[in-house]
Amino acid sequence: MQRQHERNLEILTAIGAGAPVTQRALAEQLGVALGLANLCLKRLAGKGLIKIVEFPRKPAARKRLRYVLTPKGLAEKSRLSYEYMAYSLRLFRRTRGNLRETMARFHQGGMKRFALCGVGEAAELAYLTLREFGLEPVGVFDQTAGGQFLGFPVRALADLGPDEVDGVIVATFDRPEQRVAELTRLGVPPDRCLTLRRLTAPGAGR
Repeated sequence: MQRQHERNLEILTAIGAGAPVTQRALAEQLGVALGLANLCLKRLAGKGLIKIVEFPRKPAARKRLRYVLTPKGLAEKSRLSYEYMAYSLRLFRRTRGNLRETMARFHQGGMKRFALCGVGEAAELAYLTLREFGLEPVGVFDQTAGGQFLGFPVRALADLGPDEVDGVIVATFDRPEQRVAELTRLGVPPDRCLTLRRLTAPGAGR
């Protein structure tokens, strides 16, 4: 799914929720600059997907903007939601197949101690794959420690010792190269990192 379509879906969903939405709040939710959020809203309004309403109308009052989903915008939101679900399902199936195949090779080689690097949906998928091989992660690590994930305390990535694991599953649907580089600096060789997406770095292709 194209990033612009994802962004449009996020905006339409936020506006369709009914609660007042500001440009600044949308920019923070999308992780973009305020100017880009403003541009996205104007594009959606230009396509007739949302209406931008000014209020109040009193001359002395400061003008505020309200965003309203149009019938056309509601239909587009439904279409994008279906497209996103279909895309997510394809991504899930492809990712799980790739991870299962890689895990089988590692498992056959006697590697059984795996850590999860990351939390969220990708880590849930990685955990399910580990369970298929009768394994439990030796730990869950993220950029910062705190909280729990699937019953495991989340430890800081910097605390990961390469000797306590046979491999690390880099649990992210985004590009994994940066995380693999961080693990390499911690002493985990790239060939012991299992990624959900193939690496683009030379000599580290998995």
